[in-house]
Amino acid sequence: MADPVYTPPKVWNPDTVSGGRFAGINRPTAGAREERDLPVGDNPFQLYSLATPNGVKVTVMLEELLEAGHKGAEYDAFTINISEGEQFTSGFVGVNPNSKIPALLDRSGEQPFRIFESGAILVHLAEKFGAFLPSDPAARAEVLSWVFWQVGTGPFIGGGFGHFYAYAPEKYEYPINRYAMEVKRIFDVADQRLAENRFLGGEDYTIADIANWPWLAPFVAGTIYNEAKTFLSIEDYKHVGRWAREIAARPGVQRGRIVNKVWGDEDSQLKERHSAEDFAGKKLDWNF
Repeated sequence: MADPVYTPPKVWNPDTVSGGRFAGINRPTAGAREERDLPVGDNPFQLYSLATPNGVKVTVMLEELLEAGHKGAEYDAFTINISEGEQFTSGFVGVNPNSKIPALLDRSGEQPFRIFESGAILVHLAEKFGAFLPSDPAARAEVLSWVFWQVGTGPFIGGGFGHFYAYAPEKYEYPINRYAMEVKRIFDVADQRLAENRFLGGEDYTIADIANWPWLAPFVAGTIYNEAKTFLSIEDYKHVGRWAREIAARPGVQRGRIVNKVWGDEDSQLKERHSAEDFAGKKLDWNF
């Protein structure tokens, strides 16, 4: 059945009812809506986030750095509940004027400074610690290309397919098919690359994998957007599946994926993280 015809008005106005799960917080304006400071811990890095795919990128990166012996990567992680609009407090807007998670404060030097946008955070941490990003120009370019490939494709997966397939108040054929086709193309790009390389950047694990894994692995596991795994026939992408499962077994990934997670089984949640001791008693393995 064809979708109902919609004729856009000559001038769009914000009185349009958007509907959907996030209608209560979506507005066409930026800036703070509430005066509230952010909590601050004692570690060199302060992370304000949620365990969505973009948030998991950063917690996995920090835990991988700690796993590799970079003690200077210790961090405090505080949950920002985006469903409740906490990304619009004055404190959070101060670290990310775009009001999106994640946001990071680097307090490791004399002058604290902010880094926002998950791709920028990954590059900053990789350069700061000299880890998960090769120094050879050609290898570095390959890795960064896959990092920013993810930054560019993520909106098609989340705001595109995920929104219209799982969250929109009505299910319409055109947007679901449009974005389903794009998600399958994204998986095919990754699958072809991983058919010839162990990891996206080559034979070494890098921030290219850390950026992409939180978005692609949940489809392989069937834990994102309801029945999306079946709908999209994700089992067809066997090389992505191999890669996703290998990375899921890494201790840093197992820890990082539950930080700022506030849903699901209680033993797989960690609202705040301040030290390695916070993982005691938590279910870290993820078999799929």
